[in-house]
Amino acid sequence: MDVDIYDFELPERLIAQTPLPERAASRLLTLNKETGEIRHHHFSDIVDYLQPGDTLVLNNTKVLPARLFGVKEDTGAKAEVLLLKNLEGDKWEALVKPGKKLKKGSIIVFGDELKATIEEEGEMGGRVLSFSYKGIFNEILDRLGQMPLPPYIKEQLEDRNRYQTVYAKHEGSAAAPTAGLHFTEELLDAIKAKGVTIAFVTLHVGLGTFRPMSVDKVEDHVMHEEYYILPQETADLLNETKARGGRVIAVGTTSARTLETVAGKCDGGKLVKSSGWTGIFIYPGYTFKLVDALITNFHLPKSTLVMLVSALAGRERIMKAYQEAIQEEYRFFSFGDAMFIY
Repeated sequence: MDVDIYDFELPERLIAQTPLPERAASRLLTLNKETGEIRHHHFSDIVDYLQPGDTLVLNNTKVLPARLFGVKEDTGAKAEVLLLKNLEGDKWEALVKPGKKLKKGSIIVFGDELKATIEEEGEMGGRVLSFSYKGIFNEILDRLGQMPLPPYIKEQLEDRNRYQTVYAKHEGSAAAPTAGLHFTEELLDAIKAKGVTIAFVTLHVGLGTFRPMSVDKVEDHVMHEEYYILPQETADLLNETKARGGRVIAVGTTSARTLETVAGKCDGGKLVKSSGWTGIFIYPGYTFKLVDALITNFHLPKSTLVMLVSALAGRERIMKAYQEAIQEEYRFFSFGDAMFIY
């Protein structure tokens, strides 16, 4: 399957450069995956599409202030580090700039309290770093680090929590699960009041978010692995949901990938708690085992995320919905508008 069939022309002005001033203020396009019907709403109208007995699954990962700015110890040249994955102890997988000058053995200094030594070199700026410091690493990171905003957003946020969901809990992501940025506490309360169950999974968003596809055939792409946790409480809620005929509605592609990973491990049986690394790649031809509906943002051309939503609703229906979103000037990507596929 050619990657190019997932290409479409996206005007640059539609890639959201800044967040909307208020959560839940975004627009919502709904797509019925069976009939292809498309409708336009405000995001707060999502309540009308949820039914008593449904379970809404949220990814409660929390974004690390993972972008660090320092200098090379020997030359004083500027260096940038984006932490992606804690490998063990004080070792991290990271992206660095400038990649050509930051070789194995280079030492990067971040003020007086933090140093990083490059231990391994990977592709496209990937490195393994070992940190040394005085004090508690996460506290230092909180002081020195900046939020790892997508590269097309040039300015730092005045309120760093605008790049966190209101239910963010477990720190470890290099990017926000952005479909969740639309929700407010009040909206979640309204959803619960309607008889919808809220459940949580954790998937720490990692390297794959920052890497475009570099293959011609969809089947040749290899996803980077990300760490997930599905607790027993969530497994029980999902088993109960399916038993009563309710829908499992994933908020975001990260939640969907976590749910489908665990469902695959359980092989059609009852869900049980699970954790580990997932590199699941969902594209057309995949049969969903657990997810019935999906709340997601609008994704970039030829991305693995466009392929995932196409697996759920069909490529032709997704492309038609995306063309209508472009015509109606919906905002795309991390700080963009939302879509509900049901």
